[in-house]
Amino acid sequence: MGRDKIKIDILIHDLKVPLAVIEAGVSSLIKRPEKYGSLTEKQKTVLQRVLRNTKTTQALVNDVLELGKSAQGILNLTSCRLSSLIAQTFVEIFDLTESDTSDNVRNCPNLALLKELLKSQGILLSVDETLWYEEIFLDEPKIKQILRNLLSNGLKYRKALLELAIEKECGYFVISVKDDGEGIPPLYHKKIFECYFQMDANEICSVRGHGLGLAGVMVLVEDMEGKLTLESEQGKGARFIVKLPLRNR
Repeated sequence: MGRDKIKIDILIHDLKVPLAVIEAGVSSLIKRPEKYGSLTEKQKTVLQRVLRNTKTTQALVNDVLELGKSAQGILNLTSCRLSSLIAQTFVEIFDLTESDTSDNVRNCPNLALLKELLKSQGILLSVDETLWYEEIFLDEPKIKQILRNLLSNGLKYRKALLELAIEKECGYFVISVKDDGEGIPPLYHKKIFECYFQMDANEICSVRGHGLGLAGVMVLVEDMEGKLTLESEQGKGARFIVKLPLRNR
């Protein structure tokens, strides 16, 4: 690893401490009025916005660090229950926009109720109940980052519905995320995985791949010896499919 790369990684890592301090301080102001004094509704709104953006920045810092580990070939293989992995990912997503929904997901006792809760938010979850409670052996932080980026992308571009399907297939862990948005013309199926790519301003379909999210997903999937594919036509939504080889303990 080059010296400049090490310096950048150290800088990114050191951002975690001040961000944690900001999160803790703002959370205390909101949740402990008996110690810090009561707040007006406008003050609470501003602080909640600060808290959401702090959590967003924390997620970005963790994502960059995880990409760095991935580039060095570092895999942190652990045994994790699929139900916990999926629920935690949705908690992180809703934490930034719908705190009440985030709390409801966190407290959801079973798969059936979670499906109903997500359905009320326009998200269809498809997973076999046996698999839902099964423990899988994968790099959990990288899987969560892949899921979070694909789901966030789909939520951004959907019209009404987003579908998440999880299954095991011939030794592979398969994630499918489908939205009902404007879709992506075949011309751009490879380009949207490039960093900072933007479609021409006169294109009528949604702009995608204009940040690091999908490019980061591609890097993580490839470093885990998996495959990422896109199925989409203009006007017919888009489906992103991730296939990752399941590891032995």
